[in-house]
Amino acid sequence: MRKPFCFLLLRKAFLADPRLAADLLRSQEIFKMARIPLVFLLACFLWVGSHAKDSHKSNADKTNADVIVYGSTPGGFCAAIAAAREGASVILLEPTNHVGGLSTGGLSHCDSNQMVRSTLMGLFDEWHQRVVKDYTDRSMKAPYNPAKKNGSRWTFEPHVAMRVTMQMLDEAGVTVLTERYLKSVTKDGPRITSLVTSNGTFTARVFVDGSYEGDLMAAAGVDWTIGREGRAEYGESLAGKQYPKQKMAINGFNDEGKLLPLITADDAGAVEVGDKKIMTYSFRLCLTTNAKNRIPIPKPANYDPDRFEIVRRAFKAGEKRIGFDLYPLPGNKLDGNNAIGAQFSIGLVGGGNDWHSADEAGRKKIWEEHKQFTLEFIHFLLTDPVVPVATRNRYAKLGLCKDEFANYDHFSPALYVRESRRMKGLYVISQKDILKEPRKDDPIAISSFPIDSHDVQRVAQKGGGVINEGTIFPVRRKQPKLGYAYHVPYRAILPELKQCDNLLVPIALSCTHVAISSLRIEGAWMVIGQGAGVAAALVAEQDVAVQKLEYATLRERLLAQKQVLDLPDVIVEPTATVPPSPINPKKLPGIVLDDADAKLSGHWAHSTNFKPFVGSGYAHDERKGDGKSSATFRFKAPKSGRYQLLMAYSAHETRASKIPLTITSGRNDKKIVVDQTAPLPTGKSFRPIGTVDLESKVETVIKITNEGTTGFVILDALQLIPIQ
Repeated sequence: MRKPFCFLLLRKAFLADPRLAADLLRSQEIFKMARIPLVFLLACFLWVGSHAKDSHKSNADKTNADVIVYGSTPGGFCAAIAAAREGASVILLEPTNHVGGLSTGGLSHCDSNQMVRSTLMGLFDEWHQRVVKDYTDRSMKAPYNPAKKNGSRWTFEPHVAMRVTMQMLDEAGVTVLTERYLKSVTKDGPRITSLVTSNGTFTARVFVDGSYEGDLMAAAGVDWTIGREGRAEYGESLAGKQYPKQKMAINGFNDEGKLLPLITADDAGAVEVGDKKIMTYSFRLCLTTNAKNRIPIPKPANYDPDRFEIVRRAFKAGEKRIGFDLYPLPGNKLDGNNAIGAQFSIGLVGGGNDWHSADEAGRKKIWEEHKQFTLEFIHFLLTDPVVPVATRNRYAKLGLCKDEFANYDHFSPALYVRESRRMKGLYVISQKDILKEPRKDDPIAISSFPIDSHDVQRVAQKGGGVINEGTIFPVRRKQPKLGYAYHVPYRAILPELKQCDNLLVPIALSCTHVAISSLRIEGAWMVIGQGAGVAAALVAEQDVAVQKLEYATLRERLLAQKQVLDLPDVIVEPTATVPPSPINPKKLPGIVLDDADAKLSGHWAHSTNFKPFVGSGYAHDERKGDGKSSATFRFKAPKSGRYQLLMAYSAHETRASKIPLTITSGRNDKKIVVDQTAPLPTGKSFRPIGTVDLESKVETVIKITNEGTTGFVILDALQLIPIQ
């Protein structure tokens, strides 16, 4: 290797990826082979370093990419990483100067502990694994075990979450640009061509709205809604007005008959009717009692004790559910959260109703109003004579953390936007999709947080009494206390084709208020965001409308990124142990194709080792992977239509993970790649592997081969169930 050539190689590597150049320079072999003197090696380091600065500058000036993600929420940054890992060039635009939304902004006691852990893989799992590694690499105790199935307390410090997030973005090659507030959108028909921001204009093939508010979606002319539906609109029992909290026996009016501060209404309206109001916003406070790291919570300017007259009356009436929750974090810290069960907490009820429609200045004003209320409420708890000593003492030793949010006076920069606009897309997720009909044909993720809404309004009743309205206490399973797992369909993040054909909306997705009360959690947004990012990269590569992307291709890439798409079964403990027995294919519903029905070619061995099996046993290719073994099924469907295709096999780590399967039925051709290392649903003998369209008047052919496989290909049975 000649020295000039080596230098050119390093230059080329740097231009492609500066990290690659660094790796090459670290390599012992490259300069040994080239006999490069140490001086030359140092010169190369200096050259790369000087040009790295130029590269960073050029990234800041980058205005075009395959994919642009607007909003760095958990769903936003996961979408950006997922798209970049698929080979797309990606720009992540953040309107503020804070990256990561609530995941890096103080929500450090992660609510994912109430979700089904086995469904949260992919980037969610990697992010949490890396958070733990950040601690253990510094010889610190791991704050939790990411591999624990369910119920784990996911806790971390905000600055650790930020470090992990930025590392993952950087490693993926995502260009991150902050303080790019969206001003307008340019379109050519249904296609977005550019985004005009407060600091530059940006173009891309595909766009992802990663904002909590659905700002890009709204600017692009996509239909959306805000607030709560009526009960009749989607048949939701949890829609409309909700009154689970006890009415307080206090007067909500002053001596002049006017509403006291912090009361939002004197008439909530009919219980079955919806409105344009949303659940409470608040901050997730990072606090500490550690004197070495503690900064006193600042006294709010212009504090008015009269603002808390309604809270004062509640204390005098004996109300004890006043205050905010504190969750322990690593580093002797605490996560302060609005208490869903409290009558008064750090959530400013009604304060976020105009957030979605406010401009940049308007949102700064609403943010300041929430900060002012938070500081005032804490000051009231610490100083007002009516506050019980026990309550005052609980909060007296708290302070802000010196080592958190240093650029923001140690106060969280991220307001907890629990809900905002929601798209009216191709499919609207509602209560029935969570509790009754969880399975979908086109899942991109699984959500499982309980249906859980904070207060929407505080009502002073003219006949006497004050009641908080809008809370939905967690709707979940009794044992274990987890939410119900359900599919998030690809259609729910897609606008109507005529409105926009190159936009994906994973955060302000198409759903009802009841549904967003379950979907609004960081764990859900991370896996949905990953689904959107993979889809965006594929759409950019294929140059098709987001609505025209072939789902089978998307599913394959999602599985490759370790996304979980098969719903877990509810575990029911058996009353007695019954040895497995062969399954009679004639007693199964739908079309059942046993291995005995297949025309076999090449080498197949018969076995009965793994039970249960369908019929008299199953076949396998003895792990040859030579492409010479195939099984062909031929049949006629009783009626034309869409069918769910399921496969029976004995899952094991020795099985093949990329088994090619083709279905031909008239004009319909489909290819599916099957992973037989994937476990079957608990208590089931078949696993759904896709959906197919069959024509009844022609012969359908299904062919399975061992071409390119690296494990055992198991041939037991296929099942096709018509989809109503």
